[in-house]
Amino acid sequence: MGNADLRSLAAIEEVSFDELGGSTVAVDAHNWLYRYLTTTVKFTSDHKYTTEDGTEVANLIGVVQGLPKFFEHDITPVFVFDGAVTDLKDDEVEKRREQRERYEDQLEDARESGDTARVATLESRTQRLTDTIVETTRELLALLDVPVVDAPAEGEGQAAYMARTGVVDYAGTEDYDALLFGAPLTLRQLTSKGDPELMDLDATLERHDLTWEQLVDAAILMGTDFNEGISGIGPKTAVSELQEHGDLYAVLDARAEHIEHADRIRNLFLDPAVTDEYDLDLEITPDLDAARQFVTEEWAVDPDEVRRGFERIEESVVQTGLDRWS
Repeated sequence: MGNADLRSLAAIEEVSFDELGGSTVAVDAHNWLYRYLTTTVKFTSDHKYTTEDGTEVANLIGVVQGLPKFFEHDITPVFVFDGAVTDLKDDEVEKRREQRERYEDQLEDARESGDTARVATLESRTQRLTDTIVETTRELLALLDVPVVDAPAEGEGQAAYMARTGVVDYAGTEDYDALLFGAPLTLRQLTSKGDPELMDLDATLERHDLTWEQLVDAAILMGTDFNEGISGIGPKTAVSELQEHGDLYAVLDARAEHIEHADRIRNLFLDPAVTDEYDLDLEITPDLDAARQFVTEEWAVDPDEVRRGFERIEESVVQTGLDRWS
């Protein structure tokens, strides 16, 4: 779904990190990791995160630089990793693959022309979460004692479910689809420099006099990652049509339109595949020496690139412990 479409409906406000202290957030791991991965690749020389055999692990720099934001504000992250991808997303996956291939062609041209700025930008856009990147990220999180949950399907759906059932206080993702998965409160821009945004499901529904089901219907009418929208239906029209006709099927009947797999798409948001089979220990006690060794020795990341990140983690964990026992 176009972010602008759902953002224009969402109730969003900036919230201070100071207000979030003591909370727990289920983070869409792939979403969070991809943003730090691409930023690292764009602004860091590749020899600083590439092993002798050519394996790139820029993700390890990203993780070490990104985690302190949570710890410094006494926020406990729980990283939720994607499981199986629904076949309904095949078209979206194919579109992204084709886009990446176009970027790769442009990257080759930029390298040949010596356009270093363009090369850096395109290298970040061609990144993907390889098995090595996912596996090394999980290993580093384990050494840092950060909780991890494996979703059976969409990580965002699992994070939203954990927030909805009170296991955590917030879902954390840049995607607006957390609303559609029913996350009561979602933190966005956790990878940005400033304070995050708080997206509120109940306030969104109240603003437009919609139910959760109708919000999902509005998204389907506008278009999601799983379907093309109906031509001519944007946010305002979707809301007014649902207020007039009641639900997705009534709107489609009134317009003599059809959306393939509408039932499955609707259920994917309203009743996603999730799990309760995990144990969360929210008292984080990182093994910083082992984590440093893993990053800088086992995976040959330049120590200078992660030194300050590890220092911030150590400082924040010590301070958090002092605050809790004072």
